[in-house]
Amino acid sequence: MKLYYTPGACSLAPHMAIREAGLSYDLEKVDLQAKTTESGSNYLEVNPKGYVPALQLDDGEVLTEAGVLLQYIADQVPGSGLAPAAGSTERYRLMELIHFISTELHKGFGPLFSPSVTDEAKQAQMELIKKRLAYLNDLLADRQWLMGQSFTVADCYLATVLSWAQHLKMDLSAWPNLAAYAGRVMSRPAILDTFKAEGLM
Repeated sequence: MKLYYTPGACSLAPHMAIREAGLSYDLEKVDLQAKTTESGSNYLEVNPKGYVPALQLDDGEVLTEAGVLLQYIADQVPGSGLAPAAGSTERYRLMELIHFISTELHKGFGPLFSPSVTDEAKQAQMELIKKRLAYLNDLLADRQWLMGQSFTVADCYLATVLSWAQHLKMDLSAWPNLAAYAGRVMSRPAILDTFKAEGLM
């Protein structure tokens, strides 16, 4: 399979998941402004939506959307523990977390990187993000990872979002459980290798 990515973008999450799962894969960097890939092809022919990530499967099919890719990757190695079994209540809990991260955090950070958004609007957005981080801080009060004691693809997604918080120089000390969690995530070899592979270290 081939992962189309842009360094530091939400494609970082499935990239982490692939490495955590131990799957073999190819990487192709995407210039989101020019809509071209590193090899010079038109990225819109891969993903007409024009953004990353996209995962080209061995049969030529292309999957998009980070939350979908995360679950697909986990399902390729059922014994990895990266996702509970399909159809189980725990799997729906995982999906719940992935959707929360996607809609309440991932999309929430977008305006903070936009030069067209006013400082006042960015501040209001930051206050909303802080409420979401407080929820996660409480969730992590009695567990090592988002789903409990097992690292899952939801952790790959949250680790990606927390890397954006770090880029914006957000101080996580107000959420000690979340800060400790971030340290645990970054101690995982596969996560460190992903950051290095994307030139983010």
